[in-house]
Amino acid sequence: MQVSKKEGKVLDGAIKNWLETDIISESESEKLQSSYDVIPFDWKRVAKYSFWVAIICIVISVASVLANEWVIDLFMSLFDMNDFVKSLLFFALSGGLYFLGIKRKYKYPEKIYSNEAIFFLGILTTAGSIALLGNAMDTGTGHFSLLLLLAALVYGLLGLWFPSKLVWLFSLISLGSWFGAETGYYSGWGAYYLGMNYPLRFILVGLVLIFCGSYIFNHWQSRCEFVRPTRAIGLLYLFIALWILSLFGNTASFWHRAEHFELFGWSLLFAVAACASIYHGVKHDDGMTRGFGLTFLFINLYTKFFEYFWEDTDKAIFFTILALSFWYLGARAEKIWQMNAVKSKVRKAL
Repeated sequence: MQVSKKEGKVLDGAIKNWLETDIISESESEKLQSSYDVIPFDWKRVAKYSFWVAIICIVISVASVLANEWVIDLFMSLFDMNDFVKSLLFFALSGGLYFLGIKRKYKYPEKIYSNEAIFFLGILTTAGSIALLGNAMDTGTGHFSLLLLLAALVYGLLGLWFPSKLVWLFSLISLGSWFGAETGYYSGWGAYYLGMNYPLRFILVGLVLIFCGSYIFNHWQSRCEFVRPTRAIGLLYLFIALWILSLFGNTASFWHRAEHFELFGWSLLFAVAACASIYHGVKHDDGMTRGFGLTFLFINLYTKFFEYFWEDTDKAIFFTILALSFWYLGARAEKIWQMNAVKSKVRKAL
């Protein structure tokens, strides 16, 4: 097993401590130390970020090229066709990218980031194809949420077929966007739908993704790796919605705050949800739910701290308290992370 320099130091220190306290024998210590190699540089992380930067640069370069007048004139002369034909061209391009990504995935399964980068380019061209199809079929009703639903279905089917967790994530994001736009359309783009504003509606979306998504993929063995991304998006929808509700309540506009009693109720619900997530994470040793719960519990506490003490506290004292609390939180989190890393490495080595 290959580990970074930092992880190697943690493992060496742990093994040395266990040996000195007679938790393990000399032979076990040698066996543990021989089970991993310290790599001088984290090339995996470099590869990951390099591909993301490359994709961003591709998008910027294409945008820069399209901004030139002579290129615009060239495109106008070459692509003087209706939006439906343009949509088919983008569809063919996205199909080619997906085919290339699948072929590389089966031929070079170890090249995770380059394969996902190709899938991401396919995601972008698919979005372009769907947008052009929407322009071609536009009847002036403003019911564009159907395009988002189409994107969610296309990304979902493709993500499950490949399989690709990145494409699946875009399916979940498109699904949430469709839900928001669809309920907005049927409410006449008002603030409320069935008495719920947008954040309150997304609590339902988050809960559905957390429970239904986890249940389905936990019983679908060949796609069980989709449990975590589905749960992550569901938790993100849930907690961001609860955070906004704790700030503004179920109001029609973010410019008008609800009564303090109502905000207290939403804040309490926010805290209960965070504590429930922490409890689940601790009970089932689930780092995701535990991390979401801890993060948003502190967001809730610090939000209320700013809300109630900003005006009446000296700013130097206020930020000193804030700095000390975050320093303590960071130190404790670092210690817990190191302990978990050591346990994980030793468990795998044994």
